Amino acid sequence: MKICIYGAGAIGGYMGLMLHEGGADVSLIARGAHLAAIRENGLKVVFKDEEKTARITATDNPAELGPQDYVIVALKAHQAWEVADQMGPLLGQNTAVVTAQNGVPWWYFYGFEGQYSNLRIESVDPQDRQWNAIGPERVIGCTVYPAAEITSPGVIKHIYSNRFGIGEPNRQETERTQKLADAMEAGGLSPRIYPEIRNDIWLKLWGNLCFNPISALTRATLDVVATDPGTRALARNMMLEAQTIGRRIGVHFRVDVERRINGAAGVGAHRTSMLQDLEKGRQIEVDALLTSVQEMGRLVDVDTPNIDAVLALTQQMGRVAGVYPTFPERDTGPDSDDAAID
Repeated sequence: MKICIYGAGAIGGYMGLMLHEGGADVSLIARGAHLAAIRENGLKVVFKDEEKTARITATDNPAELGPQDYVIVALKAHQAWEVADQMGPLLGQNTAVVTAQNGVPWWYFYGFEGQYSNLRIESVDPQDRQWNAIGPERVIGCTVYPAAEITSPGVIKHIYSNRFGIGEPNRQETERTQKLADAMEAGGLSPRIYPEIRNDIWLKLWGNLCFNPISALTRATLDVVATDPGTRALARNMMLEAQTIGRRIGVHFRVDVERRINGAAGVGAHRTSMLQDLEKGRQIEVDALLTSVQEMGRLVDVDTPNIDAVLALTQQMGRVAGVYPTFPERDTGPDSDDAAID
């Protein structure tokens, strides 16, 4: 089984090494010093009790690799949009593309019936770039729960979890999804196949859309955001707005708001991905987490005053810091290869 990890940053590199350990023919798309270190020394992942190093084919040129069985896109949403046109050499007739990003995915309304059938989400996929270059029929949805970080070029520290959600956008049980799950399990990852992956995407998004921007705006860690009365109330109000939107398009939330917030508080003094990116001067991931939810709220006639206010503040903060807007036509700079993990 040939699997290409497009974006071998913290999460992508961790997935690549584990899939390699399980016997898959893995290749990595990376860049810069990280790529150079992987080529010279191999890819190292540091766990709590052990270290693993593997020699894995790595390049910054997809044309060197040829068609794959699976392409796992482990970039942030705006980065995935940027490289969509470069993925062509990896895509054979039956290649599946696994979207391992936080937020609302570009293919969200693929397979819907009625008024929402095949609607595009402009804030996530301007000009339908991914829809046209990749095609929603290739997609396997993926939710990412591990936390990891690049500590130095070629070296990744695994912090917690090996859990992933996967599922077909068309809600079907397929051989390709089961084979992917089998490959992940063989490498020590813990995938769960969801009949409706969108429910799991929203459960993850539910926290990301409030905890990420609030933590970036306040510089507070996750435990503080989720327990301070003021920020907890704001997060709760944002989540309730999102819940109303989600339910109007058929989402089932398997936990309630209070349990979701308490779960975040239990993670401890974690610096969210947006806060980490802000501190390091990297592009912050706003549109897939917040703008997309605002856009969907307009679509289903749900007012989102709390989401609107936090989005406006986060966008302005990002502009002042030079780390937002995100898409290239909005005049952006370089970004990291790390996928969002919290």
